[in-house]
Amino acid sequence: MKVYGTMLCPDCPPIKELLEKKGVEYEFLNITEDLMILKEFLELRDNREEFDIIKQEGSIGVPCMLTDDKEIIFYEEIIDRFDK
Repeated sequence: MKVYGTMLCPDCPPIKELLEKKGVEYEFLNITEDLMILKEFLELRDNREEFDIIKQEGSIGVPCMLTDDKEIIFYEEIIDRFDK
């Protein structure tokens, strides 16, 4: 699993902490530290309908998780799924 985010976002550190606490294996991809990661994230954001509402709200869309099944889930759903 991949989690796209940035440490500049107040929601990303709590997601990292939750996933680590629960022992979830994932790769954190910091969109503000690597241009290739930013491009990869923007490709997802620009082409996946899951981001439509987020873009309409003027949000960036992080943190978001890309599961091994290519499902995209966002902050609240990540918490709902892993904070059990």
